[in-house]
Amino acid sequence: MDKSLNKQLEDSFRNNWNNPALSDYKGITLYYRDVARRIAKLHIVFERCGLKKGDKVSLCSKNQANWGVIFLATITYGAVAVPILHEFKPGNIHHIVNHSDSKILFVGDVIWEQLNEAEMPDIQAVIQVSDLTILYSRDPLIDETRERLNEYFGKKYPKNFRENHISFHKDTSEELAMINYTSGTTGFSKGVMLPYRSLWSNVMFAKEVHPQLTNKSNVVSMLPTAHMYGMMFEFLFEMCVGAHVHFLTRVPSPKIIMDAFAEIKPDIIIAVPLIIEKIYKKKLQPIINKTAIRIFLKLPVLEQKVQKRILTELVNTFGGRFKEVIIGGAAFNKEAESFFRKIGFPFTVGYGMTECAPIITYAAWNNTRLYSCGKAAPRMEVRIDSPDPARIPGEIQCKGDNVMLGYFKNPEATSATFTEDGWMRTGDMGVLDSDGYLYIRGRSKSMILGPSGQNIYPEEIESIINNMPYVVESLVIEESGSLVALIYPDIEQVENDGFNAAVVEQKMSENIALVNEELPNYCKLSSFRIFPEEFEKTPKRSIKRYLYQRTDL
Repeated sequence: MDKSLNKQLEDSFRNNWNNPALSDYKGITLYYRDVARRIAKLHIVFERCGLKKGDKVSLCSKNQANWGVIFLATITYGAVAVPILHEFKPGNIHHIVNHSDSKILFVGDVIWEQLNEAEMPDIQAVIQVSDLTILYSRDPLIDETRERLNEYFGKKYPKNFRENHISFHKDTSEELAMINYTSGTTGFSKGVMLPYRSLWSNVMFAKEVHPQLTNKSNVVSMLPTAHMYGMMFEFLFEMCVGAHVHFLTRVPSPKIIMDAFAEIKPDIIIAVPLIIEKIYKKKLQPIINKTAIRIFLKLPVLEQKVQKRILTELVNTFGGRFKEVIIGGAAFNKEAESFFRKIGFPFTVGYGMTECAPIITYAAWNNTRLYSCGKAAPRMEVRIDSPDPARIPGEIQCKGDNVMLGYFKNPEATSATFTEDGWMRTGDMGVLDSDGYLYIRGRSKSMILGPSGQNIYPEEIESIINNMPYVVESLVIEESGSLVALIYPDIEQVENDGFNAAVVEQKMSENIALVNEELPNYCKLSSFRIFPEEFEKTPKRSIKRYLYQRTDL
């Protein structure tokens, strides 16, 4: 079998030349032939501007059709793609561009207004995503190439660009395809190095478990394409089978999502738990909580009829044509999972992480088990570091084709992530039953998963809070889907500055407002609580986080 990702893309573009490929919801549609031509034009830009195979290209914008074009142009040229979450603050974006050694930055116009080219001394060009306008360049040749691009394109393909002209970089399995940063902040960022084999293996996994998805299929892309979950299963896989991807291009509120589902009728739905849980709470719980319905659900004959009615309404809410809803990115509410399973809703919960691009475990909705996130995906192995993996939770470890090469410029973190016998430590805790089904029992790392699958590192937020006036130390935890700051204040300093201790609440409220100004929307603090004494520590003086996590939510 040819394990080339770019070969799959070549074949897909040739075979689906006249089919729609990428659409902005309520906006433009690019056909596969349009995407192929734009890729060919960008390859001319890359070549004339001296971009070499293996050079890095950063890409920071909201989801849109041209984002897909640029990403594909980068990896099919043989350059290394560096997608950056558009919600990152300017300092974070500068850091990633510099740390990754990127030569070119593609950026959304609103984001560019907040950036400063002087903060990115090695960047050769900054190009606007929407229309490929040159926003900044170090070499007049770059501007000249953009101005005369259609002329150069015409000379290279004098009889029009056709299917037979498609010629993508011949990738190899261990070759670096992309670097995906788990965070933007200097002290915490890890650039996950993903080789072509990990992208190819994830595409093959999707083809194997969902062979019904073809060049007649539609998919709504609502997760950030800068994160592996959305990128792989709402975009890259679809491009390899000739499907039509519809980018929402805006904040995916429940109303916008529901409207898009009703209009597009997607063939598969990739979601994070928050979306499903909101639908459960807003559309289903009010029905279930009606006195008559609760009575019917206790009567065997009527229970089945009520469940069938609820199932029909739920399926129609998602467009009515999908074969499965795949949920990942965070833990799923057990009450909602149990109810959906009971009524026969076709959903499954998978497990993965950026370091595996992303899939680790999966089972089809009709072959999974309650509260499990499936079995090891094809070409992956999973084990539990525990004396009794079926009963005693231990760290989940994995190895296989999906696993990363390591962390960019961070050999220490890479070494710490792999065991001596070559298994990757996930940092998550779980058990495996006798049939190989994985059940996650908790996270041994402190990372919190945001509402759309974003990685939130509480240490980053705490470092900002701890720099605020009258704060000794802080702890950021998750409660009911929101971030809450627990703060141990410096009462002595408050009193030394002539304030009454009663003013502490006001000072902390002001601090939190200032902290939130520095944070992306998905990791803003919703509230805070004052702690009267120092947090309990380990011998290494680390806060014992588990003592402060609410378990009754």
